Amino acid sequence: MFKRFVVLMIVAVLTIGLLPTASAQEGEVWCGTDQPVTITWIAGTVGGEHEAALALADKFMKEACPNVTVKVVQRPESTTETIAQYQQFFEGQSSEIDVYQIDVFYPAMFKEHLTDISEYATDEFLAQFYPAVLNAYTIEGRVVGLPWFAGGGMLYYRTDLLEKYGLAVPQTWDELAAAAKTIQDGERAEGNAAFWGFVFQGKAYEGLTCDALEWQVSYGGGRILSPEGVIEVNDPATIEIFDKIASWVSDFVPPEVLNYQEEDARAVWHAGNAAFMRNWGYAYTLSQAEDSPIRDKFSVVPLPGKEAGMSAATLGGWGLGVSKYSQNIEAASAFAIWLTSYDQLVDFHLMRGEQPVQPALYEDAELVEALPYLASMGNVLEFAIARPGVAGAQYNTVSEKYYTAVNNVLAGSVDAATAMADLELALADLGFELP
Repeated sequence: MFKRFVVLMIVAVLTIGLLPTASAQEGEVWCGTDQPVTITWIAGTVGGEHEAALALADKFMKEACPNVTVKVVQRPESTTETIAQYQQFFEGQSSEIDVYQIDVFYPAMFKEHLTDISEYATDEFLAQFYPAVLNAYTIEGRVVGLPWFAGGGMLYYRTDLLEKYGLAVPQTWDELAAAAKTIQDGERAEGNAAFWGFVFQGKAYEGLTCDALEWQVSYGGGRILSPEGVIEVNDPATIEIFDKIASWVSDFVPPEVLNYQEEDARAVWHAGNAAFMRNWGYAYTLSQAEDSPIRDKFSVVPLPGKEAGMSAATLGGWGLGVSKYSQNIEAASAFAIWLTSYDQLVDFHLMRGEQPVQPALYEDAELVEALPYLASMGNVLEFAIARPGVAGAQYNTVSEKYYTAVNNVLAGSVDAATAMADLELALADLGFELP
């Protein structure tokens, strides 16, 4: 049923002339050029992502396109710092980076600097992706990035500890609080003073925007900005959940959470010192590693809500974009297309976990066996909450004001009602509409 990428690219070569017909031989991979070239790919650092990138680049050079040398450099771990770095490259029209790893909300900010990769990929190839995910990388009809992996926030929980204390998997935030407190008290009474009930991403950075948006929507609040640009932060539901989460800090949530990014939360979880964790799919494979203290002692479910069934997950994940300033756009595009083809995505997910961006991958026997959570989390991409694309080029400023306000609430320096009222006015000053 599924046609391999190689076949699709051969068809593309023969039908739309991306390469001379004479150079297209059966079984070949399109490399963009038959000349020796070097391209640079800036890829991630979180939880073994860089090692996976190196392995894939090595495979591309050895097995697919020996004439293309791929250099892999690391982006900052923080998404917020990555934006600042990318802005420097783009504003200087630098050709230093050819292929960028781009977050799912970057396209609107960087659209003018990225190549329309649909000029090099066939419609059949693009049709393999979840439409909603591909649409996130499509701006004004231009495909400025190819989805590489996706995700939504997940609730990791210790199956052994829920069984030990006779607790059910929480479906509401209040149930989570009660279970987290019960388990923490019990584990500390047995001598583990380092044990905490719940960890998440609480630092003032993009990761907190993702967490807070999940809290807000799952409690019946707004979505920061509506699709029409109306401000949705200063409402009773949002205020209630932010104050509730803040009350957990230093109780069964560590005070250090105010500085936690993904890997900080995972470090506590991975050491066996947390009952629950909010994180992305990548943490599953690492938690299930041979030497993991919590191997076979945890599972994953959708995040809680105000009521059962009100779960929300922020749409996350990263894609691959090709710089307009690259001196080897065709080779860079060929590499991005190869990376996001079915076979390479199987290899990537076996190394990294994460949530696939192609529906067919959720039925891949090898992946399902290695990542059993896919069976229960595949539909996350059907209901995931996108960050406000209506913010466009102002998204980074909107997010910074949002996560700063929420971090202040978590720190106890301001109550949620005051913080959200001030945030509403700050967003109005940016030109967005008051409710």
